[in-house]
Amino acid sequence: MIPTYRPREDYLRKTIESVLQQDRGSKEMQIEVVDDCSPDVDVEAMLKSIAGERIAFSRTSKNLGLAGCWNACVERSRGQWVHILHQDDFVLPEFYRRLQQGARLHPEVSLIATRSFFVDEDGVILRVTERLRDLENGGRDVKAFLYGNPLQCAGVAVRRTFFEANGGYNPELVYTLDLEMWTRVISMAGGLVTPEPLSCYRLSKGSETSRLARFAEDVREFDRLNQLFLERHPGFDCNKAAREICLAALSHAERFWENGDAEAAEANLAYWRRNAPVSLRLHKFAGKMAKSLFR
Repeated sequence: MIPTYRPREDYLRKTIESVLQQDRGSKEMQIEVVDDCSPDVDVEAMLKSIAGERIAFSRTSKNLGLAGCWNACVERSRGQWVHILHQDDFVLPEFYRRLQQGARLHPEVSLIATRSFFVDEDGVILRVTERLRDLENGGRDVKAFLYGNPLQCAGVAVRRTFFEANGGYNPELVYTLDLEMWTRVISMAGGLVTPEPLSCYRLSKGSETSRLARFAEDVREFDRLNQLFLERHPGFDCNKAAREICLAALSHAERFWENGDAEAAEANLAYWRRNAPVSLRLHKFAGKMAKSLFR
């Protein structure tokens, strides 16, 4: 299921072609683009020019936002497993075969994923998501998810029956709705994460993730997510989570400052100033002093 909103044709082409190269036929694999009421672009015509009639197309009657469109994808899905692949991400050869193999070997889990490469706007690999050894043979251990997101949507498939029994993506979240879902599925119904990176998540200046980071909305949303984790997961350390959020805000500020975006840097610095504990401020200050002394 491919949710779209004002997609770039070259990115969407790469996304679709990466799936069609592994197409098992319409009886075994549903492929559908669900457009979230894009203005000023004929996504259906774009899709036909890329894939002809092989891929189904639907369009929401109004813009639903991320959670709404992703849930529409889930509702329209017919397969046993739902893979939501964003319009600028793509999968690598063997992705679907590997997921099918994992589902056959571990029928007890409701989430199967591969690791993901982070790629830039030109498709150049920048880094890769971490290896989750505790989930390579299936399990319900979510400690790696409580203080960061070790998975990317491009690499994740969820059993449709889990959505039917436990609900879809949380509409109150935007930046962290995927992390909330992965943690919920794995803790309740088990997950499997393969060691191979077989999917690619594109870092793009125009993405929703980049927009949220620019205005520090992403770090503020982690505050809300942490309240959910505190209610659901015994032993969750709010102080540790708060430190991680503050460090993320500071990292965003430094990156935006280096790129000449003073407004975005200030938005993230404002979060740091309001929320960073004194111990963390002293630690960062000491680190900067050490670097200056040993230059």
